[in-house]
Amino acid sequence: MKILNLTTAIPSKYGTGADIASQHFINAMKSLGHSVSVVGYRRWGDTHPYSEGTIEVGTRHIETRAAGYYPLIWGAIALVHQLPYTSAKYYSKQYIQNVRALLSRDRYDVVILEHSSQLYWLKSALKNHSHIAVLAHNLEHQIYEERLKDSSNPLGQKVYQREARLVKQIEDELAVTSKAIWALSPNDANYFMQPGKAASVRVFELPSSAAVPINPNYPKTYDIGMIGSWIWKPNMDGLNYFFDRVYPLLPPHLSIRVAGRGAEWLKDKYPNVEYLGFVEDAEKFLAQAKAIAISSIRGSGVQIKTLEAIGLGKPVVATPFALRGIKTLPTTVQAAESPELFAEYLHSAINKSVTPDDLESVKAWVQNRHSQFLHSVETALETLVN
Repeated sequence: MKILNLTTAIPSKYGTGADIASQHFINAMKSLGHSVSVVGYRRWGDTHPYSEGTIEVGTRHIETRAAGYYPLIWGAIALVHQLPYTSAKYYSKQYIQNVRALLSRDRYDVVILEHSSQLYWLKSALKNHSHIAVLAHNLEHQIYEERLKDSSNPLGQKVYQREARLVKQIEDELAVTSKAIWALSPNDANYFMQPGKAASVRVFELPSSAAVPINPNYPKTYDIGMIGSWIWKPNMDGLNYFFDRVYPLLPPHLSIRVAGRGAEWLKDKYPNVEYLGFVEDAEKFLAQAKAIAISSIRGSGVQIKTLEAIGLGKPVVATPFALRGIKTLPTTVQAAESPELFAEYLHSAINKSVTPDDLESVKAWVQNRHSQFLHSVETALETLVN
């Protein structure tokens, strides 16, 4: 098949979990023998070359906090076009014109529209194409409803209320008008499958990027590792949960390292905690840890960082929320239902050796998820065109 994949930011090593999820789908479609053209924005400051078949439609600041005056422009676009802010952020006539030109020049069997609410305005350019799958990374309106509940600022409440309302309208409309919706968690899929919504909904169990587990004898330089895109508020909420509720219960001599953008407040805050910011090699960073902590408490979709960490074969302690949507787990993973258990499991995981049986459990888990995901993508594409 000839496939047109429309996204916000072109997947990059400088990106977030959404980039990893997008890349999994692109890799799967290519490995099945399909031709995939990826259209999207280049991240501001990202200079690395893209693979063949990638089409840039401009450069964008993806993280709002580093975007300077651009949020004012995006806010104006949101008001003029009655779009959610997160949708106006990616709106451009150039993107629309590029898509129309591609569809008029070439015949695409399938169009994948990622980040449903953020690229909703592209639907006008796709009205003559019947084989469209909406890839919903998250159920976006629920995220803004959570932010609305947490906000005590009157202006912030109005912003989140507007965002939640407009995003919900878009997600509800897409559920009725789209031929297929691809979700990444049962919770999101259940919403799109409610009565009155006509789209064919499918849940995908994403694989881990790790090909093989890390050698258990790899030199370990610190006790607990945490990594994430902390600029995304649901991730930051989980980080706050860890340091507010779990950290005080841990022995003070344990060394903790945190990687990822957006948690600068951690610098020099705790004597045994080192904040590294963005790291070029996430796998190497986690390989040096004795145990990995994943303390997510809210959000939508599936936890990409959870899948990546499990695939490395390291001892992982996570909240039940971080493990949502993952049906089976290898023996290296423990679910901690309370801060007390989280601290207890971390302490024991640091002193526990990964056995050959543990590694076999991880290998089987990785291989099973990869083969199931590939089969799911193949079936979904065949269903879409028939």
